[in-house]
Amino acid sequence: MPAMTIGLSQMNSRDNKQDNLAAAESSIEHLAKKGATLIMLPENFNFMGPEAVRRDNAEPLGQSPSLDRIRHLAARLKVHVHIGSFMEQDGSRFFNTGLVFDDTGEQIARYRKIHLFDVEIPGGKSYRESDTISPGSELVTFSIGRFTFGMATCYDLRFPELFRRLADMGADVLLLPAAFTLQTGRDHWELLLRARAVENLCWVAAAGQWGPSPPDNLTFGRSMVINPWGLVVSQAPDGVSTITAELDLDTMRGIRTRFPARSHIRRDLFS
Repeated sequence: MPAMTIGLSQMNSRDNKQDNLAAAESSIEHLAKKGATLIMLPENFNFMGPEAVRRDNAEPLGQSPSLDRIRHLAARLKVHVHIGSFMEQDGSRFFNTGLVFDDTGEQIARYRKIHLFDVEIPGGKSYRESDTISPGSELVTFSIGRFTFGMATCYDLRFPELFRRLADMGADVLLLPAAFTLQTGRDHWELLLRARAVENLCWVAAAGQWGPSPPDNLTFGRSMVINPWGLVVSQAPDGVSTITAELDLDTMRGIRTRFPARSHIRRDLFS
């Protein structure tokens, strides 16, 4: 499998789980019809609402109606699905967790978001993700055919050492579901995504939330796929939408051969 088609769903998830799940299923079916082998949803695909009720909408891995619906759909359509992320309850702790189901509906990867979004955005909007969830501690890759994928989520994008490590673990494609704020997205989203592609000479695919969600959040969208030279090969417009792109291992290997920056890393200085 030297090439494969990836599909990204740009959603406007809000605080109604059933509506969000119906929208996710519709986009997965649409992208499957377009030939996508792997379909990725954005961060918090099944619930985007006030922090005060996020924990009330968390679901354990083994008892998750949301995951069961996506799992069964992946098996029926015979596609791989990356859910983006959802709020996972594990005993008394909560995580922002991404899962990947293969084309039989089996879980093949789980990633708990490592870097938590505790910042004050210009304009006075404050976010404290650590008030609700715990950070993950494991780096995760998974494979489909000859492709290896590295997993990250939203705010992780600002920490290049994570992506360098994923590339060192063999990742050909770096996956980033997100709910980037409108304020930071306008200035930093594309810049950071393209940087992660260029510095690692990897494909990058990022699926974002777009638009308003309760109580007063605005997300940026602009889901995109970027090639290992840092060029945007597919980008979603504003609004709810889907995009596809062909990932090509030969393109990546050719770029790495002609521009072998990864082989010049001073690993004696930077472990």
